[in-house]
Amino acid sequence: MNLYTKLAHRQSQGQPIRVGLIGAGKFGSMFLSQVRHIPGMHLVGIADLSAERAKAALINTGWDVEAAATSSLDDAMSSGRTCITEDSEALIALGGMEVIIDATGSPAAGIRHALLAAEHGCHMVMVNVEADVLAGAYLVQEFDRAGLVYSMAYGDQPALVCEQIDWARTCGFKVVAAGKGTKYLPEFTGSTPDTVWDYYGLSAEEAAAGGMNPQMFNSFLDGTKSALEMAAISNASGLLAPRDGLLFPPVGTHDLPEVLKPRAHGGILEEAGMVEVVSSLERDGRQVFGDLRWGVYVTLEASDEEGRGAEYVRRCFGEYGVTTDKSGRYATLYRPSHLIGLELGVSVASAALRHEPTGRTNGLVSDVVAVAKKPLVPGDMLDGEGGYTVWGRIARAEDSLAIKGLPIGLAHGMKLKRAVPEGQMVSWDDVEAPDTQAVTVRRKMEAAFAKELMAAE
Repeated sequence: MNLYTKLAHRQSQGQPIRVGLIGAGKFGSMFLSQVRHIPGMHLVGIADLSAERAKAALINTGWDVEAAATSSLDDAMSSGRTCITEDSEALIALGGMEVIIDATGSPAAGIRHALLAAEHGCHMVMVNVEADVLAGAYLVQEFDRAGLVYSMAYGDQPALVCEQIDWARTCGFKVVAAGKGTKYLPEFTGSTPDTVWDYYGLSAEEAAAGGMNPQMFNSFLDGTKSALEMAAISNASGLLAPRDGLLFPPVGTHDLPEVLKPRAHGGILEEAGMVEVVSSLERDGRQVFGDLRWGVYVTLEASDEEGRGAEYVRRCFGEYGVTTDKSGRYATLYRPSHLIGLELGVSVASAALRHEPTGRTNGLVSDVVAVAKKPLVPGDMLDGEGGYTVWGRIARAEDSLAIKGLPIGLAHGMKLKRAVPEGQMVSWDDVEAPDTQAVTVRRKMEAAFAKELMAAE
């Protein structure tokens, strides 16, 4: 009850946490539906490139749109109301702001907003996993220097998995694997915005009526979003990425510890301490019994040594109904669902009141590299995650750096200058890279990581 008590105190003192939300999409809308009911929290402004989209989000979540549409940022700050704006930079720079949330999904926008937030003394909740994987290690350093919090978004799967990992390690367990569930088949990697609705069992008309973005949904389907989320968890926790990319094994909750353990002990992992995503579909398309499509998990080990202590813990696992493998050595705890933006207030409160993130990048451990979905030729324009040209595959950072892998977060609007065969990773040498803030920040981070690698050798 600690966070809620602190929020109630801020409310009673008339000093609510002043929050700015950038992005009025699904995640932002889910936060909008809850923030009015959280004591001690004042949403000063919602910024979106389209004021009409922001208005629609407010209408959908029960807000007084007229009051928001007629307020200025200064009025909103002083009156306790909420303002709609198309100027995200003005929202960040507004005096008195405490926490900025980036829910845009644009890597370049996320980097820009984070650096502005650090400059103006605001904590940052980065919903934008694309930006976090692209440049999180760089951004964290900027916030550390400023004495501010840079945080993952609670409710999204990476932060929830990081919470499970932290819990397990704090309890003295060795984390063997951690990750989430999703709907996946190998053929999905070739999906495009033209084919995505067939896999979801929807018509294009039904999807449009629901306001669904085909490229965004295709990113979930083709494995890119899963790779980004696992890379974020890896960079926060130090868990490793599979050398050959995510395996997406079809596994039900009853079999998680049997499958997600090292190969040496009958599982699928190269070694202990890895991220992995499990599929809710068998390879023939049948539904997995007891699937974890919407949930998250952590597999842990009673002990990596034989002896009475390990035997005692295994016995405790059995006594308290923990799901284990046949040996009792490996156990998995899981959460069957996540509430995404409905839970985001936890990150906002934690940053402002505890000065603690709900998960954050701690280094460059894993990366997500663009892979050609089809044969690409010079002059082709890359269209980013979920598009027609590339999908994102997780890689260990040192491997990505060795091949000069092009991050999926930058593989949008870049022109190819060399041919890339289908299934091959795209490299920096294959593209004409523009001189943008996002490119500059990423290259600086890569250079710093390369130096660390050399020093370690």
